[in-house]
Amino acid sequence: MKPDTAFYYPNRMGRIILESMEEVVGKNGLNHVLNLSGRGDLIGNYPPFDSKMDVSFATISGLMTQLENAYGPRGGRGLAIRTGRVAFKYGIREFGQQIGLMETTFRLLPLGAKIRMGGQALAELFNQETDQRVSIKEEDGKLLWVIERCPLCWERHTEDAACHLAVGLLQESLYWVSGGKIFNVEETLCIARGDPTCTIEIGLTPLA
Repeated sequence: MKPDTAFYYPNRMGRIILESMEEVVGKNGLNHVLNLSGRGDLIGNYPPFDSKMDVSFATISGLMTQLENAYGPRGGRGLAIRTGRVAFKYGIREFGQQIGLMETTFRLLPLGAKIRMGGQALAELFNQETDQRVSIKEEDGKLLWVIERCPLCWERHTEDAACHLAVGLLQESLYWVSGGKIFNVEETLCIARGDPTCTIEIGLTPLA
């Protein structure tokens, strides 16, 4: 069993996060964040596109922390959400076939079924490919994305929910699955502020 501090993402997911951040804040912006987080070694030297588990939770959490330090809490939050949305676009190209989201049978399902099955497929991807642990629940007409071991707020202590990249990833996944509809996605619990899990509530009825 791994020690508590030794949890990882595979290199290819770490690379997707870095490439997504670069698209959102620009190369210079990302280089600044990498320097602030003590990972200047990654400047111009992103992880290779493989499945080796080399990108630590501490690295991912550090990037999220320093994104807020560099751009302010409000600005950093918005940039993290945008990064999550871009990360889904990159990720669906890399993993969509693997988790069954590109199949015609999935595309033809009713919207509610697509949201539930798509959410479960994403959760299984993280559970199988990373040290992150995610479960899916349904409660009061909402789908709950429950992160029990979270890289985004790893060892952080914040007053507000901090897993904005995950919110953006789920926003974009719903937009993609529904063919352009907008859903309410909100993190209601966060380990960084002392809650037992990081829980993101997803409304099953589109807002627009």
